[in-house]
Amino acid sequence: MKTLTDEQRNFLMESIRDVPDFPKTGILFKDITTLLNNADAFTLLIEHLRARYESSGLDYIAGIESRGFIFGAALAAKLGIGFVPIRKKGKLPSATIGEKYALEYGFDEVEIHIDAFEKTKEARVLLIDDLIATGGTAAAAAKLIKDAGAQCIEACFIINLAFLGGTDKLAGLTPCYCVLEVG
Repeated sequence: MKTLTDEQRNFLMESIRDVPDFPKTGILFKDITTLLNNADAFTLLIEHLRARYESSGLDYIAGIESRGFIFGAALAAKLGIGFVPIRKKGKLPSATIGEKYALEYGFDEVEIHIDAFEKTKEARVLLIDDLIATGGTAAAAAKLIKDAGAQCIEACFIINLAFLGGTDKLAGLTPCYCVLEVG
């Protein structure tokens, strides 16, 4: 199941709830909690990702806070490899390195433990999150993986809001794989 059929993609897309006007008016939020509580959909997704990445020689999966933790930890357990969290500034308990990224008005920052990959020389890492929109957080996370001494072999997103061009921000940093495309 390295590739999904149209029927499987439709099943996954239909398991995701649309929430209008969240978090603000005019936004149509893609709520993955309905995919998570649908055992058939969640199993299909994780099995698809396992099949895609099982022979990639991965050492770790890095998940972006917070929904990337869900998919990343489940996939890491299936593959028998470690999971590394990438969190917002100030949330990790030990020494970190950070990467700032631009928001519409201002900046935000994500961090990773400085020693996240030190047990594996030239670690091969998959970056994962539930959704890519404008790509700022994902690009910052991919840079952090490199700055921590590892190689981001690919960034995986369950949903790509293609009309926002987020995967373009990852060009030159890492290849992207998006399970589902919107617009």
